[in-house]
Amino acid sequence: MRARTLQRLPLLVLLSLLGACSAGGPPVSDEDERDEAAVAAQQAAESAAAPADGTAAVPPPAPTCDASQVQGLVGKAADEATVEQARIDAGATRARVLKPGQAVTMEFDGARLNLEVDADDKVVALRCG
Repeated sequence: MRARTLQRLPLLVLLSLLGACSAGGPPVSDEDERDEAAVAAQQAAESAAAPADGTAAVPPPAPTCDASQVQGLVGKAADEATVEQARIDAGATRARVLKPGQAVTMEFDGARLNLEVDADDKVVALRCG
């Protein structure tokens, strides 16, 4: 009888493992899963938007740059005085001159005026960011 018990032992272990892995509740439909995922995503978004210390979130400052005011500078030399006047006229707090092939950062700054120039330092485009 002992040999027979030892032969059935692997089968009993396998069945008990399969029973432990099975879900205990009723089957969940795809629609219920989607609804639960949507609720969880909404809660995560709300908790991420709320500051940890309980204070109200402060929105970032509104962009101050308006490149439409300085489009008349296209074709002009990008000397120091022109760049500074363009910055003032556009309402930007900063200005940068972008030369051909120059590596630039891609972060957006709504208060910065970008002046793109050609190889002869002539303005070819003006944009905020």
